[in-house]
Amino acid sequence: MRILTLRASLLVGAIAACTAPARADDLRGALVAAYQTNPDLQAARASQRATDEGVPIARASALPSLSGSASYTENLEKSTTPQFQPNRTVSAGANLSLPIYAGGSIKNSIRAAKTRVEAGQADLRGVESGVFSQVVSAYMDVIRDQAIVGLNRSNVQVLEVNLKATSDRYEIGDVTRTDVAQSNSRLALARGDLRTAEANLVGSRERYVQVVGQAPKDLAPPPPLAGLPDTPEDAVETALANNPDLAAARLDSKAAAYDVKVAGSARLPRISVFTGTSYNDYLNSVPINDTVPGTVGTHFGSSQAGVQATIPLFQGGLPAARERQAQASEGATLEREIAIERQVIATVRSAYTSWKASLDIIAMNQTAVDAAALSLEGVRAENTVGNRTILNILDAEQELLRAQVQLVAARRNAYVAGFNLLAAMGKAQAKDLSLDAGPESAALYDPQVNYDRVKGKIWDWARDPAPKPQSTRTVDSPAQDATIPAQPAP
Repeated sequence: MRILTLRASLLVGAIAACTAPARADDLRGALVAAYQTNPDLQAARASQRATDEGVPIARASALPSLSGSASYTENLEKSTTPQFQPNRTVSAGANLSLPIYAGGSIKNSIRAAKTRVEAGQADLRGVESGVFSQVVSAYMDVIRDQAIVGLNRSNVQVLEVNLKATSDRYEIGDVTRTDVAQSNSRLALARGDLRTAEANLVGSRERYVQVVGQAPKDLAPPPPLAGLPDTPEDAVETALANNPDLAAARLDSKAAAYDVKVAGSARLPRISVFTGTSYNDYLNSVPINDTVPGTVGTHFGSSQAGVQATIPLFQGGLPAARERQAQASEGATLEREIAIERQVIATVRSAYTSWKASLDIIAMNQTAVDAAALSLEGVRAENTVGNRTILNILDAEQELLRAQVQLVAARRNAYVAGFNLLAAMGKAQAKDLSLDAGPESAALYDPQVNYDRVKGKIWDWARDPAPKPQSTRTVDSPAQDATIPAQPAP
């Protein structure tokens, strides 16, 4: 009974490692850290800012174009024929052009660019949900593996006490050498399982550092998940309306339709108005020749304005080829939209099933743990009166450990499956998780702010500062180990 009491105390401490740490980091803090410093998320934001520039690039074709020129010419050799031949010339000019009609290509290019901005913003929300899913998975993996290490260490300590007790009983002839060998074998296997569990814990902690950007400390139990659906049909309905990947695919199809119109506009006329001025100065270098009239001028200028129309008559089939190409691309985006819709439906239904199954498995494993604990207590009691062998005790201990490990894993799987379900439904973004509220909060990144900043810029020199990394490096983070927080005695 003393061994059973020791085992119970150790196992309670191991379970407490994943349920009630005294000083803990919480899941919200991990999500905020990843939201602010994760390189995948920061890269997606930078890519979206590049997509934003597509709108001013497309709009530039509709704006006036102003250019100037200047030159200085020194005539090194002149003809001997009497004529107007200055020694040097300075020329300057300016031209202004404004498109009036371009067959709809500019208008549709701008529409396509705006639509791709919206699609990119939806993609950014998808990346955000994906990063959060990685954080939750890494967070729960650390909790799970930490608890499993605690359980295996408890098991090793119990088996060490068991081996000592069996050896003492062998010395007085109460058990055989076989009993001692069996106890020694189980202890060796338990030590091997412990090393495996410790390696898994180190791997989970390193993965946590990779995703979150900082080492895990005492991780608190995660909060309950809110907003989970009652039926898979409800989940699918919500996902079809809110999944960011599906929203991005729909917008990509819409943008591709505008591309078809842009390609088709190459057949239509283009009309623009233009004006220009030029000035030439010979710097008093014109030879005066009375026999050649008009050779005494030293400078002159001119100005012009007009309307230019370009009417395509034959382009070798280029407009039709480009239009067919754009139509094929549009067809591809439409098929991808359906493929993503299929994927979303399958993911949601699978995640819902996994989540519900994990909840059932938790209940079953809890029953198994309770029954295995009662069985071990009975086997130990019966062993004291000779009705059970040492092997029976070892088997009962192994059965209890297996049930406890499976219970810890089931709790992890249920939470991760539930969060993945919310992510597939489009309900696991920063605004859904309220990361901008509470003591540990983050200012939410709004991609619309950058778009509004750049969409109307027309100044050729309005560049941004050189980019610098926004995410944090982990090169200086210490290598993780398999230590687990010390728990107060029960």
